[in-house]
This record gives sequence, structure tokens and C-alpha cells, in this order.
Amino acid sequence: MASANEVSVKQEPVEELDLESKIIEICRDHPEGVDDAIIKEAMPQFDIKQRVTAINRLLSISRIDLFKSGQKLLYRLKDPEAASQVKGADAQEKLVYQIIKEANNKGIWIRDIRFKSNLTLTQLNKILKNLESKKLIKAVKSVAASRKKVYMLYNLEPDTSVTGGAWYTDQDFESEFVEVLNQQCFKFLEQRAVAAREQHSDPVSQQHGSLATAQEVLNFITQLGISKVQLSVDDMETILNTLIYDGKVMQSVRVGAGGSQGEGQVIQQCHEGGAISPATCVYMKEWLDL
Repeated sequence: MASANEVSVKQEPVEELDLESKIIEICRDHPEGVDDAIIKEAMPQFDIKQRVTAINRLLSISRIDLFKSGQKLLYRLKDPEAASQVKGADAQEKLVYQIIKEANNKGIWIRDIRFKSNLTLTQLNKILKNLESKKLIKAVKSVAASRKKVYMLYNLEPDTSVTGGAWYTDQDFESEFVEVLNQQCFKFLEQRAVAAREQHSDPVSQQHGSLATAQEVLNFITQLGISKVQLSVDDMETILNTLIYDGKVMQSVRVGAGGSQGEGQVIQQCHEGGAISPATCVYMKEWLDL
């Protein structure tokens, strides 16, 4: 029997600790957040009282966060990095910081921050200015709406959907630059088609020789040195798509061991008696189901 001077250490029931560990593991597997239904489905052996007790304890020791998404209450692991970055901030400031962080490099409109935080515009503006002064967040103009700004973490590079990518400078569309790229891409494909006719006598080889991948077109544009920004294959595909929509080039798909790959060719070469002709097209019969 313990004496009056002895101190006993409270031991947490093994079952409760096991339940808390399982909840943390579920939250780790679902970084976007989990609701009680998911927790219940993963651990049907625990009743609602046990789950509530475990969740409340995890909330009290700051292992998980509780937040609202739509009409649902969700739980997720607390981000220790975010907590240290907004050290000393009040609960509302931490909430706004977390909402902006979740938007990643696509940013979030102030209207959406208000909706998720339930703060008044005056409160929110004060918090945003405070976070900006600490260089924790920044406001970025979006090409989607020139008079509006989106907020994101200070150290993030904005997504191209925000900046417009290579086609925009300070939210202004570079129409002349795009036109030059259109002309040069078409010129490259046209030269490829001429070279194919000179090198091959049969139509099929001429057709295949006139094809070029977006990567090959990008390499050509890069060698010309006409772009002040670094272009990507996706940028080239955007330009090639405008040529397709204008009816200047057509797209083919080459199927090989590495999968399918889209390629472009000059559509003007496809005509009766030409290097690429409907009469000699190896795909025409299949397309017409003859």
C-alpha cells in the first residue's frame, strides 16, 4: 500500500493511447482533413464517447486542428512549421494564415478568405496587412481580374494561371510576342515538310518526315533566341494549338514503345496529288470505316 508521502503517476489507458495514435495516423493519410465518419469507418471497434474523448485530448495538446469545410467539421494534423512562423499571433491571424497556405501558389481571393474565416472585412483587412508587414504573405495581381489580388505565402512563386505565364508581362498580354512565335513555329513546320518532300519519294515517308514534336519545335525556338523568358513544352503546345485552330497545321499521334506522342505537320501539304493526299492516306480507310 502506498504511503501518504508517495506520489503516483497517472497512467493513460493503453486503449486510449492506441486510439489517439490511430486518429493521428488517419489524419496523416488525409492531409486535406478527415471527418468523424472517416474515423468511425476506420475504427468501428471504438464507440462515439471514446472517439470524442480521444479527439478532444488531441485538440487540447495541439496535435490536431478543427476547421470547417462547407457544412462539414474536419480534423487534420497541426502544422508545426506554420505554428512557428505565426508565433505570437492570435487565433484569427493563425486561421487566416492557414487558409492562405492551403491555397498554395494559386492564391486565394479576399472574398473566399472571408467565407472560410467568418471574419468581417475590417478584421480581415487588418490581419492581412499585419501578415504582409511580417513578410508571411503577399498579394499578387491576377490576369483573371486585373483589379483584384490573390493572396499566397510570401516565398511562393505564383502559378501560371495567376501570372499568365510566358504570354503576359505585368498582367498585359504580349500579343506581338505570341504572333512572332506563331510565325516561327509555322515556318519550322513548313521547312520540315519541304525537307521531307526532297528526301523521300513515297507519300507515307514524306508524311512521317514532316512531323515534329512540341519538344523539337521548342528546341528550334530556343536556338533562335527570340524569347526573353524560358519557354516550356506546354507553352509550345499552346502555340501549336492556335495554329491548329487557325487551320494552318494538323496534329498526328505517333504510337510507339514509349506511348503516344502528339506531333504537328503543315495541313496545306494534304491535297490531291500532294505529298500527303487523301487518295494515298494510310488512315483514310480506317477513318471512313471502309
